[in-house]
Amino acid sequence: MSDVVEKTLTALPSLLSLDSQPGSAKLSSNSKLGNLIRGITELTSKHEEEKLIQRELLLIKEQVSSPNTTMRQMKEVMVRAIYCEMLGYGVSFSYIHAIKLAQQGNVLEKRVGYLAVSLFLNEGHELLLLLVNTVLKDLQSTNLIEVCMALTVVSQMFPKDMIPAILPLVEEKLNHPKEIIRRKAVLALYKFYLIAPNQVQHIHYKFRKALCDKDPGVMSASLHIYLQLIQENPEGYKDLAPSFVTILTQVVGGKLPMDFNYHSVPAPWLQIHLLRILSLLGKNDQSTSEIMYDILDESLRRAEMNHNITYAILYECVKCIYTIYPKSDLLEKAAKCIGNFVLSAKINLKYLGLKALTYVVQQDPKLALQHQMTIIECLDHPDLIIKRETLELLFRITNDQNVTVIVEKMLDFLRISKDDHTSMDLVGKVAELAEKYPYKCFSVCI
Repeated sequence: MSDVVEKTLTALPSLLSLDSQPGSAKLSSNSKLGNLIRGITELTSKHEEEKLIQRELLLIKEQVSSPNTTMRQMKEVMVRAIYCEMLGYGVSFSYIHAIKLAQQGNVLEKRVGYLAVSLFLNEGHELLLLLVNTVLKDLQSTNLIEVCMALTVVSQMFPKDMIPAILPLVEEKLNHPKEIIRRKAVLALYKFYLIAPNQVQHIHYKFRKALCDKDPGVMSASLHIYLQLIQENPEGYKDLAPSFVTILTQVVGGKLPMDFNYHSVPAPWLQIHLLRILSLLGKNDQSTSEIMYDILDESLRRAEMNHNITYAILYECVKCIYTIYPKSDLLEKAAKCIGNFVLSAKINLKYLGLKALTYVVQQDPKLALQHQMTIIECLDHPDLIIKRETLELLFRITNDQNVTVIVEKMLDFLRISKDDHTSMDLVGKVAELAEKYPYKCFSVCI
């Protein structure tokens, strides 16, 4: 059996609390879940798997329907049902029992019940209404684990029509002394905003309080909401630009706990979120953009090209610089960064550079002209995706001066292309350019 399967079998008891006995480190030899996993990994065909799973489903159905099945046994049965569902086999007969487990079990049993419900049901499922009272009760519990489980389910799925009944309790949790509760409450409110924005309009001021929370986890959770809000109405949040700049300055300066670092990079996903927010706030706004210049310069300097996550930060930083009100020295540094991407021998970085240039062209086609010879050279790259992105970029930067060269390159590529989709797309681009620049293209196309 592979090492991956063995590690899975070892980790499952602690993750799902299948065995509450102290010192239990792995699935026992007579564990039904362990036997099921081992049995499946030893099969050699899909047909054999289907036969094994059908037998397992009959056993599960018999056990969940038995009045003699205890909650502890139901927990173990539900984990097996989850496993079968994850393999693509329907276990709809166990859905109601998952809800009962979440309603009636102890903390460990409720944990598995909630997990099963979140995997089995979607927001529109009629059985989800049966869980509303349980969630309301758990949100008012003095047990932190129960409150966390209820907030997790609420942030993943909850009936839209029942949000008013639960909203006051979730709002209340924004003032909870435990940061994990406040963070989960923010994420629950973010979910509410996505599915029913009108029902949370009155608590926007509480989002601002979450942004200033002393716990970085709560603050970072609030950025999800602000990114959505600012995308819809950037003018309404211009006054928060200094706050976002301050937060990004602290993040880039390594002021957050080490737990937020990834490969020694300070909170990279938080940086990406903040850069996207700043690009929205600074677009076509000189005064707002001016307060961002220093931190964007610092971000470019610190995010050295040495790891995939720093490439992502650089990409977002470049997009931000080209989106906000321009500053010449920042544009030069961003252009140099794009050039390093495009010239890289790594395919992923080259593709990232081409995508960055495509974005730049959408803002102003003239900004990418300095890279046009480097872009043309990418047509000789062996990777088809690189070639497609290059052709798209060349089409976007075509003007009256370079149309002849670019159309020649497109026709040369068309003659050797063996991909029908690429050929059809390219023919359409050449035809469009010939219509736009008829005198320039006539001598090339004949």
